[in-house]
Amino acid sequence: MDVSSNASPGPKMLIVTGMSGAGKSQVMAALEDNGYFCVDNLPPSLLLQFVHDMRVSQRGPKKMAVAVDIRGGETLANLTAALASLKEDGLDYRVIFMDASNSSLISRYKATRRRHPLAAEALSLMGGIMAERERLEEIHGLADIVIDTTDFSPRRLCEHIGELFADEGQIMPLISICSFGFKYGLPLESDLVFDVRFLPNPYHIAELRALSGLDGPVAEFIGRWPQTQDFLTRLKELAGFLMPQYFEEGKSGLVVSIGCTGGRHRSVMVAKALYDDLRERGQYAVLTHRDIERDPAEAAEGS
Repeated sequence: MDVSSNASPGPKMLIVTGMSGAGKSQVMAALEDNGYFCVDNLPPSLLLQFVHDMRVSQRGPKKMAVAVDIRGGETLANLTAALASLKEDGLDYRVIFMDASNSSLISRYKATRRRHPLAAEALSLMGGIMAERERLEEIHGLADIVIDTTDFSPRRLCEHIGELFADEGQIMPLISICSFGFKYGLPLESDLVFDVRFLPNPYHIAELRALSGLDGPVAEFIGRWPQTQDFLTRLKELAGFLMPQYFEEGKSGLVVSIGCTGGRHRSVMVAKALYDDLRERGQYAVLTHRDIERDPAEAAEGS
């Protein structure tokens, strides 16, 4: 589609896709609350025409979000071609892929008693989920931001969307810093993972066990060790080198996950230090502590 170079600058666009049951509806509602003009279930074949109409409209929205899911059927295959055309036209957009573990998706469908879009075709709920995951594999690989909602309540998901997009004046490279506990599994959306289980563990100090890496005594304990200071210096230098390289290659979002055993002490302290450093450099970053609220008794070494 030919979009005139004299048209008004295009709106900022988010394209939300991903697994059925992973939270696309909640995300669209949260984006609408944060000032986005939202369109649900727009067929990819109509995406270019829709964007063109919005760009030439003098009263068109400045920020838009479009949801595309498996209910688009075979037209979902046209999404990659539409995205390529949008890039050629100079539209600033991000693709958000919503995901969750298979067990979490099954639980959600059983709780709501809703039918998975591919369940009949695949003859079972699990079969439908696996078929959808395979069909969306290419789109997953193209995503700028992957949000794993396995451990998100609806409220926390809305808060997370607000943290990501509420005050965004322009679409710019985004770094998401996430602390986590290895015993609860890797964050699926991770691009880079750092293991800080080599640092001294506050869990073994009785008066620190119930605190977190956000509390002063814990941060002071972890930070007093030479290996901690050495690691933080190297991590910040590595981040300062790597981030521009990724963004130069066209990646508009990066998820950096930092893990310790339970995700409550060491990973939280290190993630916060990296986040503060990036913000001081003027980098657009958000910080999430996935496992900080878990019972510290669950986070014991070897438990």
